[in-house]
Amino acid sequence: MATKGHLSVPVLWLILCIQVSLGADELRLTNGTGPCSGRVEIKHEEQWGTVCDGDWTMKDAEVVCKQLQCGYAVQAFNDAYFGQGSGPTWLYRVLCRGNESALWNCSHDGWGVFSCPHAFDTGVICSGFTELRLTGRDTACSGHLKVKRETWVTVCFSHIDFKTASVICNELECGEAVDISRGAPLGDKAELIWQEKFHCLGNETHLAHCSRTLLHSKTCSHDATVVCSGYGGYRLANGSTSCSGRVELLHGGTWGTLCDYLWDLPAANDLCQQLDCGVALQIPDGQSFGKGNGSVWNGTFSCKKNASHLRDCSVSVLGRDECPAGKDARVVCSGCPGGRLVNGTTCSGRVEIRHGDTWGSLCRSHWTLKAANVLCHQLNCGYAKSIQTGDDFVDGDGPLWRDAFHCDGTESCLWDCAQVTLGNPSCSAREAATVICSGLAESLRLSGGESRCDGRVEILLHGTWSRVLDDDWDVKDAHVVCRQLECGIAKKAYYLPRSKRGIGVVGLRSVQCAGNETQLMLCKTSHSHTVPSGVAEDVGVVCSGSRQIRLVNATKRCAGRVELYHDGTWGTICDDNWDLSDANVVCKQLGCGHAINAFDSAHYGEGSGQIWLDDVNCTGAESDLWACPARALGHHNCQHKEDAGVLCSEFLALRLVNGNDCTGRLEVFYNGTWGSICSNRMSQLTAVTVCKHLNCGDGGEIARDFEYGRGSGPTWLDHIECTEQQSSLWQCQSDPWNAQSCDNRAEETHISCTGRKEATSPATFAECPNSTSCSDREKLRLIGGEYGCSGRVEIWQQGSWGTVCDDSWDLADANVVCRQLGCGSALSALSEAAFGEGTGPIWLEKVHCKGTELSLWDCPAKPLFGKNCDHKEDAAVECSGVTETTASPTRADPPRRPATGSTRLSTPIILCIVLGALLCLVLAILAGQIQRARAQQKGSRLSYDPFSEAVYEEIDYNVKKEKQGITGLSDSYSESSKTKAQFYSGDSDEANGPGATQEVSPLPENALLEDSYDDATEAPGPKDAPFLEQNDQEVIGIPEESDRNKDSQTGWSPTVSGNRTSAADRHSSPALEDTGYDDIEEL
Repeated sequence: MATKGHLSVPVLWLILCIQVSLGADELRLTNGTGPCSGRVEIKHEEQWGTVCDGDWTMKDAEVVCKQLQCGYAVQAFNDAYFGQGSGPTWLYRVLCRGNESALWNCSHDGWGVFSCPHAFDTGVICSGFTELRLTGRDTACSGHLKVKRETWVTVCFSHIDFKTASVICNELECGEAVDISRGAPLGDKAELIWQEKFHCLGNETHLAHCSRTLLHSKTCSHDATVVCSGYGGYRLANGSTSCSGRVELLHGGTWGTLCDYLWDLPAANDLCQQLDCGVALQIPDGQSFGKGNGSVWNGTFSCKKNASHLRDCSVSVLGRDECPAGKDARVVCSGCPGGRLVNGTTCSGRVEIRHGDTWGSLCRSHWTLKAANVLCHQLNCGYAKSIQTGDDFVDGDGPLWRDAFHCDGTESCLWDCAQVTLGNPSCSAREAATVICSGLAESLRLSGGESRCDGRVEILLHGTWSRVLDDDWDVKDAHVVCRQLECGIAKKAYYLPRSKRGIGVVGLRSVQCAGNETQLMLCKTSHSHTVPSGVAEDVGVVCSGSRQIRLVNATKRCAGRVELYHDGTWGTICDDNWDLSDANVVCKQLGCGHAINAFDSAHYGEGSGQIWLDDVNCTGAESDLWACPARALGHHNCQHKEDAGVLCSEFLALRLVNGNDCTGRLEVFYNGTWGSICSNRMSQLTAVTVCKHLNCGDGGEIARDFEYGRGSGPTWLDHIECTEQQSSLWQCQSDPWNAQSCDNRAEETHISCTGRKEATSPATFAECPNSTSCSDREKLRLIGGEYGCSGRVEIWQQGSWGTVCDDSWDLADANVVCRQLGCGSALSALSEAAFGEGTGPIWLEKVHCKGTELSLWDCPAKPLFGKNCDHKEDAAVECSGVTETTASPTRADPPRRPATGSTRLSTPIILCIVLGALLCLVLAILAGQIQRARAQQKGSRLSYDPFSEAVYEEIDYNVKKEKQGITGLSDSYSESSKTKAQFYSGDSDEANGPGATQEVSPLPENALLEDSYDDATEAPGPKDAPFLEQNDQEVIGIPEESDRNKDSQTGWSPTVSGNRTSAADRHSSPALEDTGYDDIEEL
């Protein structure tokens, strides 16, 4: 039984069902200038009616405007301001608080309870837009007029006048209107046009208060441009960059030089930051940037505290008087925006970076001393002294960014470092990154080196970085420099070669130090601000603190050949006793997680120059590699074919699988394993970022039909969100790495990109040998064919390209070449310069591949020392162009050309078939003639015709000879094949006979097949290399078991000279490589 005064549950359900069946209530404004002004009307029970209220307020109107998404309420009317309506009076005496979501949610007497005369109908004028702005210029006080409703909308020039512009300037606090003009022609641009014309009196405080008329035409030839007088903007003129020059102010529509009697470094710093140019480095003397066009604005520049816009920086007492010499404002900004220190001093505090217009703290988990060094340099604060500051500086609010900056320490700006955000963990405010920099007082630096602790010596005098020249620079002077910079002790003092000399002002000459001074300025010096041209005494220093490691020759950071920088020279590490414990120390030191694999036998290609370390024996707990036990630096018994490499857990790669190069299921390589990416909350913008990352065009979309199959490995990431500013997936935000990020396989991401990758041309590989680090793949090419998958075989050796002799050249050799180049299997092994004769040296003959090697460099071969071959015998191959797919989840193919079809036959093969058919026909005819001749002589006792038999024997001899000559096109058991079998079993007469002068040794089986990439310490390179493709066969750095057989045999290979180094030479310490400087002293 229902409680008295309350409706029972069944009755409430009945009322609800009736309400639903009658349809939802609706709200509109009618008889106004547009959808955002007019008489308030409500549709209830399928009938439109009005609202009556003798006390209709702005709070009531605010609810109406908000409900209709028409901005904010400008005016509230009763007494039928927009004319009398018709129909029922649905609501009476409405009382709103202003935060209700619908008008009928406000307090009222009930639906239709009072029939009010329509003379009391209510009305509303809404702003129609929530914001207005002027865009497209340097400042917020001039530019193209736009208003915002749900999105930004263009205002047509014909829809405003000068009085309207005055209201706009006043609302934006930009002073008086100076001008209105036509903007750029809109033409066929798909821009939203504001459909109302403004009629302002000029005294309104807001544009929304102006009366308007609705225009039904949606055409607009030009948008409206407004220029206000109170603030026009600032710019830097006549500088060498956009962030240096003479300060000019736009006032009253005219640009003029700012003449500021109180101009100083703090004011200059404010201007640099507001111009998004970083911090002020110096205020140059004299007329550094010229006098300008003659217009001068006198005044004092100052910004409000925490100013967020340049309009918050005013210039007082403006006038046009002449500016005395030296009073015009000038500045050189760093040009590095988006980084600052807060909660401390100018050069210490909590690290904040800016994304878009939002500043936030940086998480400490991936903050390194090298990244801190770059930030300190960027802020003109010297170098980083410490990033371990405890709880100092960490108080604050705002977002916490998870970006990791992988720097080598020599970058000019933090944003020049490789940035990885994807998968990084979140942090709390107490875990924000901090730094203490050496400060502005630090007046010394080393530039142009591999770290902040080596390079050309420069000193800061009178606000300008100046050169240091010396005729008697020695290690005592260098000791003082290293001590002042806290870089350890001096290892080398040198004069710079001509190519590295400085330019500009000379600060010091003739430095004479005792060696125990704490600062260079305490030594005996002479000051000189000018220097005759051609003087070559610029001095440099290598300090012990410059020692560092990097990974080279991989396609990304966190994988590659290990190299050590010591005494100003990069060198490699020998793989003797190299294992996961050693590799773990390297990965940890580089901020690359833990080691997945420790590679030997120059897996990432052979280095050059010094071999610094041998017999490294780390426990894995060391903080850096040089803390591990090892032979003395530079002492080893190795060659560069034994260079050590590592693959770390934070090596990242991206690919699309089960489709083509640019469509498929999205997978990421992390922690040594390929895994899927989940699609939850993923937008089309993220798909576009993936396509850009993979060089697959600027468009893409998420495929919803899951046509690319389901994955089987981990599901590494979820909730990836990219912005328009990000060109790499690594820079996007996501949940932390988790092997079980997806709830099920249906959440895996499938992407289709609009573009296609460009085919790799042989010219790409031809460029690499000009550098010092090339992979095996880059030292091999095919010339004269199509798509880079057919042609004459050429290899790079001893500084030039050369060919391979076709002696013993067969399908096994050709298969290795095709596989190494990512061109599938061999269709034919061609000889006798089938693709034309090459030029230059013939590097190899008698190549003996089994066919299973990953690289031609793994195959035994002989160098061509004699005249056994000429270019008429150049070897060539024809590849299928199709790489077979394996089941391995952790492998991918290098770039390859489109498939040509497995049935394609080359011209030489077709020619052989035709000639063979003709030969068979001739033999058949001759056999018939012989048979007839014998039939005629049947029964005769005469001897057979010797001439006829001689012809038969000669033909048979020629056929046999031809068969032997084309054994390279067959896998039959020919004499060549038997010779190879003897070669591999060690029974070759040539190898073991008395005349043998050369043993042949295969190089390691795991050879590098990737493009060159230089990972300097923690930073990846600028570009994403195209090494990951669709199939699962060959990826650099992804671990694969290989047999190690370094010292069992000796011999020649394409990467080892013909003369073997003696044992005595192998144990001796190598001489230091010429680095290009003029060394004075070394320790």
